[in-house]
Amino acid sequence: MITQINNKEPKITLVGAGPGDPELITLKGVNALKAADVVLYDALVHESVLDYANPNAIKVYVGKRSGEHSYGQDAINKLMVDYALNFGHVVRLKGGDPFVFGRGYEELDYAAGYSIPVTVIPGLSSSISVPGLQQIPVTHRGLSESFWVVTGTTASGQISNDLYEAARSKATVVVLMGLGKLEEIVKLFQNEGKHQLPVAAIQSGSTENEKLAIGIVDTIVELVEEKKIKAPALLIFGEVVSLHPSFQPIKDFYKALNEEF
Repeated sequence: MITQINNKEPKITLVGAGPGDPELITLKGVNALKAADVVLYDALVHESVLDYANPNAIKVYVGKRSGEHSYGQDAINKLMVDYALNFGHVVRLKGGDPFVFGRGYEELDYAAGYSIPVTVIPGLSSSISVPGLQQIPVTHRGLSESFWVVTGTTASGQISNDLYEAARSKATVVVLMGLGKLEEIVKLFQNEGKHQLPVAAIQSGSTENEKLAIGIVDTIVELVEEKKIKAPALLIFGEVVSLHPSFQPIKDFYKALNEEF
């Protein structure tokens, strides 16, 4: 049972830190950090973002990454409420946007069970901002009228059923947390006859550790291995990837190959 032991008014702010670059957090997010008594931050949050926080704030790492969970979600929920009741204003700082595969609503809902007010400050989701930083639009007239944002791996460790539907569509498909399932995901697109569909894999987008592989469905697995791309990474399947400057030589190669045959 969690009980309040001080007179400070408890409150929680869910803040999206953006895709990684510490300058891509919103001004409102920065102001929340300055006012925080406690900051609970995730693995995908660049540690320089903590420089914006109140220097007297307690900073607690509750990192969660696939295969490397230091805290389960239940433990994070309890910590968040416990700190709010004991210290006042808790900023729950999450990579990207709290409501895009960030489990932000679960935290909001848990806090509501203790009648603790919660404010949400959105963040730039990596699903849109990271492709954009690489000059890859997720929609573009004549190439893509919509986009899917899909998790590559579900809680059960399987490929999301939505990916099967996404692979059949003409939309841009952005896959988060899918690098470990890349070969299986590629098979889905190959089964739909999309062997030459442009693909990008981007590691640690917007940060100093960013890496990029640009290819097509039939070559992306080999390119990811060659460039040693590791998680965290996102995948972009779609004709919009052909707009990236480095794709032109690939386009010219396959055009010449098709003309030859």
